[in-house]
Amino acid sequence: MIPFLDLKAQYASIREELEAGVLKALASTQYALGSEVAAFEEEFAEFCDAEFAVAMNSGTSALHVALLAAGVGRGDEVITVASTFVATVAAIDYVGARPVFVDVEPGTLNIDTSRIMAAITDRTRAILPVHLHGHPSDMDPIMEIAATHGLRVIEDAAQAHDSEYKGRRVGSIGDLGCFSFYPGKNLGGVGEGGMLVTNSGDYADVARKLRDWGQSAKYHHDVKGFNYRMDGIQGAALRVKLRHLSAWTEARRQNAEIYNQLLTDADVVTPVEEPYARHVYHVYSIRAPERDALRKTLQDNGVQSGIHYPIPVHMQKAYEEFGFAEGDLPITERAAKEQLSLPMFAEVTEAQIQAVCRVIHEQPSAD
Repeated sequence: MIPFLDLKAQYASIREELEAGVLKALASTQYALGSEVAAFEEEFAEFCDAEFAVAMNSGTSALHVALLAAGVGRGDEVITVASTFVATVAAIDYVGARPVFVDVEPGTLNIDTSRIMAAITDRTRAILPVHLHGHPSDMDPIMEIAATHGLRVIEDAAQAHDSEYKGRRVGSIGDLGCFSFYPGKNLGGVGEGGMLVTNSGDYADVARKLRDWGQSAKYHHDVKGFNYRMDGIQGAALRVKLRHLSAWTEARRQNAEIYNQLLTDADVVTPVEEPYARHVYHVYSIRAPERDALRKTLQDNGVQSGIHYPIPVHMQKAYEEFGFAEGDLPITERAAKEQLSLPMFAEVTEAQIQAVCRVIHEQPSAD
């Protein structure tokens, strides 16, 4: 079986270093926040070319706190996409705001910047682009629109660690950026974790309070906050893994190039990488007109695959209250029926990629 993701292979490659870091954190007995988390915050901020980083217990918490720090609240609107994991929209709902969905570009499946202006109302407070699959959204038009209308920009970079837009690391381009360290991410922890990055000291100060019960000092609760602290063990593990991230990114990009070459003549659409982008391939997502049949063929031939995401958020029962329905976002909806993610991780071998591509070439044409 060729796995969709192989975390055991990653663990084996850094086992000694990782275990030493975790044991150090255990010995310190600083299990909630502490020195390892503080050091990871500094290192990750530097990695992202951001001034500040505030560690959280999940990427969802980072999004929630970012929206609150940006002043988004009840009755406000946030422009975003439905082609994303549900957490993007859940965080908007948590603060009492309403998500306003716009459709995506047919190539990258990121927010179609030409549709943003028409979605702005007098209740719009923020734009929340998602860097889907590790490909950055087109940020310059987004920032220009936001500046013109006095809006905040919050980047959902949960899938885009090390991704770049015109040479700038994503997450540090908008007012705030949010990352997830869920184990399967390009930079994944040994459990849950997240990070908020920003170049604003004010936003960072608010975020630090909100993640720790609203405290400015112990038992001094300035605002109503949350228990969103990162564990010390996660900080230690992520510090080790961060040192390997650039090499893992290059391996993913090389693997994507092999896929691109081998699938040139296949009856599928391979991922787009725009000239402004440095794609980090959190997933390698192709599009196939007979997606479900192809997935079954792959499974029958010992190849695991994934679907990101089969039901767009605007069509999910949990969010029907926001008034969107099937047919509202045709590009998003079509992509949801065609996307198929192939095995992609730094340690996947060229022989495994060749085997995957052979199965795809042998699949009967949709014609």
